[in-house]
Amino acid sequence: MLDQFRMSERTVGRLGVYRRHLYHLATEGVNSVYSHQLALAAGVTAAQVRRDLMVVGSNGSSTRGYDVRSLLTRLEAFLSGPAHQNVALVGVGILGRAILAYCTSRSGHLAILAAFDSDPDKVGRVIQGCRCHAMAEMPDVAAQGGIRTALLAVPAPEAQVVADQLVSAGIRGIVNFAPVHLRVPPFVHVENVDIMISLEKVAFFARSGIAGEEVLEEV
Repeated sequence: MLDQFRMSERTVGRLGVYRRHLYHLATEGVNSVYSHQLALAAGVTAAQVRRDLMVVGSNGSSTRGYDVRSLLTRLEAFLSGPAHQNVALVGVGILGRAILAYCTSRSGHLAILAAFDSDPDKVGRVIQGCRCHAMAEMPDVAAQGGIRTALLAVPAPEAQVVADQLVSAGIRGIVNFAPVHLRVPPFVHVENVDIMISLEKVAFFARSGIAGEEVLEEV
């Protein structure tokens, strides 16, 4: 099996899409699925699906396809690992609160254990079921909770300083909602989520009346 740490971001992202679709199929009582059906859900080719699923040691049958629950179990083990993972949220403003509300309504291997904010009126409060800590407490809270992943929802001018604090506290993965490029060491993975850029892109194609060029990338 390939080493997770040498896999491309696109591959990991596609595996996550497959897992989400398989979860819905399982809740609907579907027992088997074919590669072309997963391909349709993920917007890739059936050949790409088969190559991706070989990474988790799963080979479907040309007559029966893939067993939904068995494949879902494999993807869960590969993507989430055997243990529960705690996550930190930095920034409990409007966006941060929305993230907390969304994440606390979902179950799984990932859960926001602690929130952090520089506003003294928020520190010490339980917001959306999550206790908010002062920024100075981050190293201790992260160490005690085994937190290595964080969601960054602070204003752009504060993002780099907070990112530096997260790295110093042992964080090795950051989902960045701030519209700014973060400078982090090579051992820290950053996933940028810029809502406005996505909105502008969609609005452009909606205004032009044409669909964006669809490229099925195979990695």
